[in-house]
Amino acid sequence: MTVWTARVWADRDHYELVRARSTPGGVPVPDFPAAPREFTVELRGEEVSIGRRPVPDEAPAAPSDPAPGIDLTGPPRDPGVSRLHAMLLAVGDDRWVVLDASSTNGTTLNYGAEPLVPGTAVPLDPGDAIHVGAWTTITVGRR
Repeated sequence: MTVWTARVWADRDHYELVRARSTPGGVPVPDFPAAPREFTVELRGEEVSIGRRPVPDEAPAAPSDPAPGIDLTGPPRDPGVSRLHAMLLAVGDDRWVVLDASSTNGTTLNYGAEPLVPGTAVPLDPGDAIHVGAWTTITVGRR
């Protein structure tokens, strides 16, 4: 059986694209993290949420709200990641799609692409890079 994985990492190239796209007078892009973390998650089940838990100045999560399947709370905390940013959905036995969950800052697939249309499923291939927030990239693969 094929297992899909998601490698989560702080991506300097994505960060530079976000900085280049920021508008003067807009929300400033934070500094790239000095001590980024990297981790890998096996994609299991029918859906995997991408997001973060609430931060102290936000309303708390409802007791029934599970932690995201790919938890980007940090540290370091990427301030451009929404509580529910995107979803990965299994399609059949060996396919996954990504969709933006109406996130505040959007989701892109592979470098330089336009943001995904919220709620629209986009098929994934091994090696695709999902970009969220100011510096977070999630690279999907199979093993």
